[in-house]
Amino acid sequence: MSDVTKINGRPLKPSTLMMGHGYDPVLSEGSLKQPLFLTSTFAFPSAADGKRHFEGITGKRPGGADGLVYSRFNAPNQEILEDRLSIWDGAEDALSFSSGMSAICVLLLTYASQGDVIVHSGPLYAATEGFVAKWLSKFGVSYIDFPAGATREEIDAVLAQGKAKAAEQGGKVCMVYLESPGNPTNALVDVQAVRAAVDAAGLECPIAIDNTFLGPLWQRPLEHGADIVVYSLTKYVGGHSDLVAGSVAGAKKWMDPVRMLRNTMGGICDPNTAWMLCRSLETVELRMQRAGENAEKVCAFLAQHPKVEGLGYLGMIKDARQQDIYDRHCLGAGSTFSLLLKGGEAECFRFLDNLKIAKLAVSLGGTETLASHPASMTHLSVPDERKAALGIGDNLIRISIGIEDADDLIADFEQALEQV
Repeated sequence: MSDVTKINGRPLKPSTLMMGHGYDPVLSEGSLKQPLFLTSTFAFPSAADGKRHFEGITGKRPGGADGLVYSRFNAPNQEILEDRLSIWDGAEDALSFSSGMSAICVLLLTYASQGDVIVHSGPLYAATEGFVAKWLSKFGVSYIDFPAGATREEIDAVLAQGKAKAAEQGGKVCMVYLESPGNPTNALVDVQAVRAAVDAAGLECPIAIDNTFLGPLWQRPLEHGADIVVYSLTKYVGGHSDLVAGSVAGAKKWMDPVRMLRNTMGGICDPNTAWMLCRSLETVELRMQRAGENAEKVCAFLAQHPKVEGLGYLGMIKDARQQDIYDRHCLGAGSTFSLLLKGGEAECFRFLDNLKIAKLAVSLGGTETLASHPASMTHLSVPDERKAALGIGDNLIRISIGIEDADDLIADFEQALEQV
């Protein structure tokens, strides 16, 4: 049954719950998998039910709708998906979106008001950083940032600056937004230190974190002090490079305001994508484990190659501060990493153009191995001085290892490096 979460008092693991949690076949003619619900609206049992649902949707009564209303607000496939997403991070509630960026934008818009300051780590995904710096600034929202590996003392100092800046503008620090590992360098943020710093500063804002690179398998930020976890579900959760979606998850007190704005703006994940994501969640653990094992083997080869200057791989951290964060926060090294070639853009392009198995494409977390050049592709819009400060150089290639045979991938990288 869909509501079974324990057997003999023992909680079931996420990989087991992905096979049926949130869905009862009895309600759908015994269908083993949930049907695809292609409908825009739902019939109410009574007028009183309709009133009660809209009281929840409009916020006149806390808790949201008691039932299905309209697919801009909720629908069966999306609700099943959200129930299952909550499990991986141990979150009270989760919300699905049409893309990772729609999730991030609605989240930031929910909590930011004129005069407010967003404190964030760096690097961020370029579109996230662009939304904060270019678009929210139009509405009087500013930001201040700190490097991913910042110490507690450095975080304290930045939060103090953020509070002072907000006071000058007549606002507040409305959110601490993190991305860890950072895209594309794999730099880690000390979430525990951020939590302690936020509490010490007396801030009541949420700490949100983009956990796309390691989640939901290799890092559980809510256990280390984050309030909200953000995903591009397009990546590892979807895992087949065939859909675009996003999500946020956390305690209901943080999710309810986000749900209200999503109800107004739209942006909920469509039913077909939600159905496909439920399919993908059944194998996310297997896919991420296989990709992680492949990445370990591939990086062992690349680390010894004379044309490789360095690797931003979490299984081979050389910085003591980063290793300490990894040991406390991470359950695995993942399968996305940065490859630093000796040379620059020309050498990177030659390597990329000669790959035969790995695909030259942006995105990550799919079953196939992907490689791209962030400085000229995903992070092209980031100013050059900002890229330099964040370590996004012309010799950096981002690689997402898939589930192919590891020896075949090594052979592919070896022959491509020979052309450099």
